[in-house]
Parts: sequence; structure tokens; C-alpha cells
Amino acid sequence: MIPVLDWSRFSSGEDRDGFVRDLGEACRETGFFLVSGHGIPEALIAKTFAAADQFFDLPNTAKAPLDIRSQGNNRGWTAHGSENLDDSKPGQIDRKEAFNIGLELAPSDPRLGEPFRGANLWPDLPGFRDTALQYFDAVHKLGVDLHRAIALDLGLEEHYFAPFLDEPLATLRMLRYPGGNGDGIGAGAHTDYGSITVLMSDGEPGLQVQPRGKDWIDVPAIPNAFIINIADCLMRWTNDIYVSTPHRVLIPKNPRRSLAFFLDPNPDALIEALPGTGAAKYPPVTGADYLRHRLDATYTESVT
Repeated sequence: MIPVLDWSRFSSGEDRDGFVRDLGEACRETGFFLVSGHGIPEALIAKTFAAADQFFDLPNTAKAPLDIRSQGNNRGWTAHGSENLDDSKPGQIDRKEAFNIGLELAPSDPRLGEPFRGANLWPDLPGFRDTALQYFDAVHKLGVDLHRAIALDLGLEEHYFAPFLDEPLATLRMLRYPGGNGDGIGAGAHTDYGSITVLMSDGEPGLQVQPRGKDWIDVPAIPNAFIINIADCLMRWTNDIYVSTPHRVLIPKNPRRSLAFFLDPNPDALIEALPGTGAAKYPPVTGADYLRHRLDATYTESVT
């Protein structure tokens, strides 16, 4: 139910039409697929996981100055127990911690005062910033490239989405879930906010998807393959042609790590029904306003 698609079929020109067809089917049916053959070096992925491990291994006293709530721009450290992604269970907290990185801007960039355009918060760890930004750039490019196939599937010009994604409200989120067999949830059932999510897992089980009208199923772990899912903004953009599917993370037996890249559109991108998708089901909204609305309900007041 969750296919593995080889990106080189498209990027090499060997089977572009077949790749687009398979991608379109996945986007309409489960909203999830895996991508192999993406060209991002395994060494960079491993180096990024190692950098995340270094950060999460720091004592909380060292991470506290980087708390995500300190600047209000969705950057920095999310402490264990400070989020609840499942709106239907207000008393539940997620058993995970995270570190968020956004688009890096120069200190003199006038956009730094705009919503979600603040400066990144960096830990004092050698090489952390350079590694994180190198990975950010690599998965950003992959995400934009995947939108070329998405555009073709929707009958649009191949580079239709490029102007909406070149300065995105994207977030690279490093995540760590503590292992154990206790009660609770790693990440509550939710859908993602942006256009697509590009996720790399360390292979530890836990991620599950609930396709429409079906029970929860495990997402397969394929070494060096990215897990891609359609998010709410793209579902809205396509006028519900694509499906944004609920997913969750169970408490893993062993500690679990992942690198999630949430590709949200540019802040001024107007999200409205795409050409050829029929009468609009939703009013137009900018990328920034949509993200603000979705983030408001995510964070709890307490940090443990």
C-alpha cells in the first residue's frame, strides 16, 4: 500500500511518465510513498544523525536557552513533553524532543522581522550548523524536484511550483523518541501542515499510517529511502485531489531518531485551488497565515 519509487526513473529521463503515474496514484490513494535513488549521499545523512545525537545528548540546562518558545518563530529546541499533535486528545503529551531549523538568513536580511523568518538558534557544537544547513539544502532541493513530478501529474507545467517554494517556510526537524514499553505515544495522530514532508528514519519501527477507511499500518523501513507524505496545504492546493493521511509514532522499543523536512510554501504564496481542479472548496490563504493557524494548537504550556 506504500510504494517505493525510484527517483532516478524521473531524474535520468529513463521512465518519467511511469514515475509520474506511480507518484500520482500514491498521492491520491495513501498520500505516502518512499523514494530511493534520490542522490543524497548516505554520508551526509549519517553525519546529520550524528549531529542530532550530539545535541540531544546535551543536558537540558544546555538546551534550555534554545527553547522554541523564546523567539516565536518555530526555531529551536522542543523539550520532551511540550507538544500534543493529536487535537482530539487534549490531555495527551508526545514522548519526544525535537530541534527545529528554518531557512538561514543573513543577520542584515530585512525579512528577519517577518512571521516565521527569525534567526536560527544554534547550539555551541563544532560543525553542527554547517552539517544541518548542508542537509537542509539537499532535502529542500529534493522536495522542490518532487514537485516537478507532482505538477506533471496534475496537468501543470513541470516547474509550476518552483516560484512558490524557492524561499519556503520550511523546517528541518531533528527528532528523538526515547525507547520503552510504557504507556503513552511518541507522536499523536496528526496530519502535517505544509506541502510535502521528506522524512529520513533510522530504521527503528514506530511510524504508522491510517489510510482512508482502513486500520493503522506500519510504514516500511527501507535503508537510505526517504518517506514522503502529502501534507494538508498541498491537499488544499489540489482541491482535495491528493490526500493528507493521518500518521503517528508509537513508543519504540529502542530509542528512535528521524530527520523530518517539512516543505511549507513561501510566506506570500497564495494557496488556492490549482487550475483544472474544479470549483474551489476552500478560500485562498497565504502560506504564512496557514502555517500560523496550524501551529497555534500544537504547543502545550508545560515543559517537562
